[in-house]
Amino acid sequence: MPNKKHPKESLVVSTDQVMINDLNNYNTLFGGVLMKKLDNNATLSARRHARVKECVTASTDSIDFLYPIHQSDSVCVESFVSYVGNKSMEIFCKVIAEDMITGERRMAATAFLTFVALDENKNPVKVPEIVPETEEERFLFESGKERAERRRVRRKQSKILNDIIGLEKPWNMGGEAS
Repeated sequence: MPNKKHPKESLVVSTDQVMINDLNNYNTLFGGVLMKKLDNNATLSARRHARVKECVTASTDSIDFLYPIHQSDSVCVESFVSYVGNKSMEIFCKVIAEDMITGERRMAATAFLTFVALDENKNPVKVPEIVPETEEERFLFESGKERAERRRVRRKQSKILNDIIGLEKPWNMGGEAS
């Protein structure tokens, strides 16, 4: 496996039409439907980069919904590896909505997801480094270390929270469930 790759080698682009059953009560694309599309795309980018059978989602940093997606739009998700750690990959996703009548394109959402590549024994494996080429890739790469550090802090805080929060059923917490 080469130890360095370009982000474009992990690029995955998928475009779908927005179906009526994908809409919420505001007649825009359900956020959860978009989240599934993002995770599917990002998984393929991670696997394409690491060239392993299995990559698992370690975290979703953020999904910034910038513009609603309507039924008359197509929804295009582009994803690629934007930053790597030793055994993890940050995948940048952008969502472009295109009005199929007017041709107007707009950035509907952006997201960062982190994946870990696994070997056949489900152990994390080292992934190739990336060498950014375009201005967009360089910006994402150069700001990636800061996002990775924020993820480490957030993961530590999540572990502390996990030690504090309870698993008791609501009706076993000293009162009746309402």
